[in-house]
This record gives sequence, structure tokens and C-alpha cells, in this order.
Amino acid sequence: MARIAIPAETAANETRVAATPETVKKYVALGCDVVVQRGAGAGAFITDEAFEEAGSTLADDFSSLVKSAEVVLKIQPLNQEEMKLVGKGAVIASLQAPFTNPLLADYNKQGFTSFCMEMIPRTSRAQSMDVLSSQANIAGYKAVLLALEHYQRFMPMLMTAAGTVQSAKVLIMGAGVAGLQAIATARRLGAMVEAFDVRAAAKEQVESLGAKFVEVPQDDDADAEDAGGYAKEMSDEYKQKQAELIAEHAAKADIIITTALIPGRPAPVLITEDTVAKMKQGSVIVDMAVEAGGNCPLSEKDAVWTKDGVTFVGVSNIPATLATDASALYAKNMLNFMSLMLDKETGALNIDREDDIIQGSLLCMDGEFLKPDLLKGGA
Repeated sequence: MARIAIPAETAANETRVAATPETVKKYVALGCDVVVQRGAGAGAFITDEAFEEAGSTLADDFSSLVKSAEVVLKIQPLNQEEMKLVGKGAVIASLQAPFTNPLLADYNKQGFTSFCMEMIPRTSRAQSMDVLSSQANIAGYKAVLLALEHYQRFMPMLMTAAGTVQSAKVLIMGAGVAGLQAIATARRLGAMVEAFDVRAAAKEQVESLGAKFVEVPQDDDADAEDAGGYAKEMSDEYKQKQAELIAEHAAKADIIITTALIPGRPAPVLITEDTVAKMKQGSVIVDMAVEAGGNCPLSEKDAVWTKDGVTFVGVSNIPATLATDASALYAKNMLNFMSLMLDKETGALNIDREDDIIQGSLLCMDGEFLKPDLLKGGA
């Protein structure tokens, strides 16, 4: 019987929780012993009583929570203080910030079996475990609402006795999961939407949602998508053409939402200061890549500010602003992932390192760090 610990998150602005009463019931049904730290669900409006009714017990603090815990399920990575309290050999599954987390090697030194939820393979079989997609979907939706909070006009066209209000023009930069949800949300709210992505394959998806695809002409068949489905860094010539095209469309936009990220690298600059200078008074930029440096150099992490009539919104953890649903989806992703390792009869832990999903997400086990390239990046 595996003992599973669900801590209260301590990172700034983190309101999500890695399990819900629904997933706790399923862990218990599998034969697991689940312990939840008091207050763990408060940010997502889940009471301690709801966790108890689902079959978990409660711990007063992190130290008593992880004492003798075999598995620790989290949202954010373990910090230094938490790491010291978790027992050697424990299984840790969480977001790990694999390209920037300086503690990865320390997790290995502590003897943890550490799973990085960001590195779950993007395959059909792993879709139900893909936390990046589930959380990006939420972020794309909320990004549009954040833009509206600071945009001083209507989104849809309105014809009234006092006159006609034109619909807002929205430019979405990046048509991954977050971008596509942002497109769908802005369209539902009545905006005219354009979307840009370096991957030509995104065109069909963008147009199916009723948006116009902004495409940089290419002289060759260079593939802008890597094997994992992420955008790759493009050539200098492409970037020059891209900058000119973006500047042209940005000058006409009322709202710009940027989502472009390249794993392991700083976010590409898409909206330059020169481009911002050409934008309309009252325009809004929501920079969803702000935690990786931002797609606009004027964006500031966890800040909203205005320069020359353009408002920059730099919320770094957008899913946490919709904590109830974000937690529910993350918890289901986590349950599906852990189900690969939990014996359906006894609830005992059995890690099959031959499984491709486990292989892809396993950072360290039995004192061996399995993704050494991550440590070369300074982790």
C-alpha cells in the first residue's frame, strides 16, 4: 500500500493543489493511503473536510505530512526546506522547471525518484497525463479575460441607437494549446482575430476556429516544428521577415496575446519596443511567456503597467488564477500518470522503467541522474 502525501503549495501566487477529493477517492479505491496537509486546497476552494470525506487523513504541517510518505504529489518543485524533510527514496512527481531549477542534482543526491511532469511525452497514449496542455488550455482562456480587464472598449461589434462600436482586433502570437484556446475565446466574445505561428501546420487549426492565419512566406520547406510538437528557433532571415510582418499587424491590433516559448531557451522576442511605439493608444499586450523573459522586452513579471498608452500584462502563473478548475485538471492528469505505477489490486508502487512515459519523465532514480543534459544547463 503506497502512502501518498499532498502538500499545501508554498510558492508565491500558487493556489493550485495536486489532488482533489475526486482523485483522492480513486487513490483510496486503488488501495493507497492518502494524507493531505491542512489548508492544501484552500486556494482552490476545497475544504479539509471534503478531503477527509473522500477518504484521506489530514496532517498539520509539511514535516508530519511527508513523514514515512512513499509518494509526494505537488504542483511546484520541492524547495530546499521541503527537500530536507522528505525521506530518502521517496517518489516525487511535480512540475520541476527542468531547464531552470538549480536543485535537480540535489534531488538525486537525496535519493529521490523524481518525475518531471513537463517532460511527459506528447503522444496519444500520454494525452490524459499532459499537464502542460491542460494548464495551457486554462491559461489561453484566462489570458483573453485578463486583456479585457485592461482594455477600455467592447470586444464585439455593437450596433446601438447611439452609434456603432467596432469589434476589437486581436492578434494571437503562437498557435499551440494556449494560443488556440485564446483564439476560440476571443472569437466567442466577438473579436476579429488573427494568429501567427512559425509552424505552417497550425494554419488549418487557426482557420478552423474562425481566425485569419498570418504567415511568413518561406522559400524552402524548413520544418519549424520539432519532434515533440514544439516550435523550433528559426533562421535570422526568417526572423527578419517575421519582425516586419508582426510589426505591420501589431500596429492594427487592439489586443495582442503572446504565447511563444522554446523549451530550454529564453522566450523569443516577437513584439519589439519599436513595434510597441507604433501600436494604438489603449492597446493591451498579455505576455504569457513573461516567466521565460517575455515575448516583449517591456513586459514585467507579475506586473501590469502602461507605457505610451500601451498596457503590458505580465502574469506569470495564469492557471493559478483559475485554481479550482486548474487543480481539477492537473489532479486528473496526475492520477492517470500515477496509475501507471500503482498496482490495481494492492495499491503498491511498481515503477516500470521500460514504459515510454515513465522513461520520458523520470529525472533520477536509485542515485542515478537520467537526464544529464539538464545539469549542463546549470541545474
